[in-house]
Amino acid sequence: MQTDLARILSVSGQHGLFQYIAQARSGAIGESLATKQRKVFPPTSRISTLADIAIYTSEGEMKLDEVFLALKAVLGEDAAPSSKASDKELTDLFRKAIPNYDADRFYVSHMRKVVDWYDQIAKYASFDFVKEEEQQGDAQEA
Repeated sequence: MQTDLARILSVSGQHGLFQYIAQARSGAIGESLATKQRKVFPPTSRISTLADIAIYTSEGEMKLDEVFLALKAVLGEDAAPSSKASDKELTDLFRKAIPNYDADRFYVSHMRKVVDWYDQIAKYASFDFVKEEEQQGDAQEA
């Protein structure tokens, strides 16, 4: 099963990731990846799709799917460190996976979010991501 990061949501103030289900009059409907409970997020919620998130590197920005795959290449089948791991443990992991990350703009707090999301994708989805070309092709067929 492929994971479409354009349909995986991070909602400010909410723990965990959500699968986009539908648009409703009162906001967006998302289903928790972990609990499968559905929730309506009002239009005032700050919602981001994981496909829209990138980290800063010395060469520009690196999309989150590429970050996840770089982490997976370093970690193999091992779990990512906890988001509560030490700053050193997290920076060491990111130095190995993405040696050119921009330390002036990609902070340890961001690393904590990324490893938390990585863990959730590993548990509840897959690292076989839908490519942008496939998404555009699907949209053109509709």
